[in-house]
Amino acid sequence: MDSQRDIVLAVANPIDPPALHAGSSLLGYVPAGYYGAGQRAVSALAELKRHYNLDEVTGWPIKALGVYCVVVKTPAGTDREALLKTLAKDDRVKLAQPLQDYSVYATVAAQTHHRYNDPYVDLQRGFVETDAELAHSVSQGEGVHIAVVDTGADLTHPDLQGRIHDTHNMVDDSDTAFNQDHHGTEVAGVIAADADNHQGIVGIAPKSVLSLYKACWYAPAPQVGARCNTFTLAKALAAIIDTDARIVNLSLGGPDDPLLDKLLAQLLNQGRIVVAALPPDGRLSGFPDNAPGVIVVRVSDAAPAPADVLSAPGKDILTTQPGGGYDFTSGSSMAAAHVSGIVALLLSVSPRLDAYAVRDLLLKSSKLSHGVTEVNAASAVAALHEPQRATH
Repeated sequence: MDSQRDIVLAVANPIDPPALHAGSSLLGYVPAGYYGAGQRAVSALAELKRHYNLDEVTGWPIKALGVYCVVVKTPAGTDREALLKTLAKDDRVKLAQPLQDYSVYATVAAQTHHRYNDPYVDLQRGFVETDAELAHSVSQGEGVHIAVVDTGADLTHPDLQGRIHDTHNMVDDSDTAFNQDHHGTEVAGVIAADADNHQGIVGIAPKSVLSLYKACWYAPAPQVGARCNTFTLAKALAAIIDTDARIVNLSLGGPDDPLLDKLLAQLLNQGRIVVAALPPDGRLSGFPDNAPGVIVVRVSDAAPAPADVLSAPGKDILTTQPGGGYDFTSGSSMAAAHVSGIVALLLSVSPRLDAYAVRDLLLKSSKLSHGVTEVNAASAVAALHEPQRATH
């Protein structure tokens, strides 16, 4: 797919129940969970492709929006912007927009006594600075389901094996590439690395459960970060809508996008808590950071943070790496992962918290650490837990 030329096109996709047959169920012979391309969508797309000389790259249904989406190539010699304006006026078209690129926010850096037996816990800057171990006396994120939309991750890593419940590859069919992806492995380790397993590190929420959605991939060129696009991210978000995940970690970002905004709004309306990383330029102007209700996180810094943006450790963070290893990495991607873990600690104590209550609690309970104000797991859990204890 080519983000410089390709278009995301959506048409209405109502699915009429099939005709009943003798001995069939109410839904006929179609399984109850079926949702594909209905005849009206197929016909409309065929007409549009013929009329505008469009070549389909791929397509997928989005049940939550009642549409069928395709990625199509702009015909040679045609101006994409002009074609988008024309398509927007076509009554058969529900949405027409550019296929856009997104990127993850992390860079690989140059290379006391705890009750945990994990050997590298003292080197975990974020874990120590947020007083996560103190918070664990109350909550370790038990029963909280977190969806991580990212690259793949090393499913065989000894610190992650017990924490990953299910995986979904929205990019390709390669299990090998999935396990070798760095960024998703790093994010997963910060959030949920196993505790007391005599291995490496401890996650902020070591008893939470992760669902991994690979929507980003690495280009063949060296020293190039992971990339995503409208197509892969939309597939991931649409899939999460049908799950019970309470937290969605989006350590990535890019331009504002109509389709992704619609799907993000659905997730937020369902009561999900979406945690996003602040873009490197510090501007809240794109996906997913600009959506109302999204919790945006930056790397802790001495400079004042933008209003309602949380600060969390994100520099020289020791975390899991593919191949069963560990290394340091930096970026707002890691800061967001710390906050997703802390949110899991809070939801394990009080499952009915919404995104606004969580953000206010994290802002009010932030503490000064090494001269900067940042989220603190222990004080956040204490602020939530103490009033409940007093009522017993």
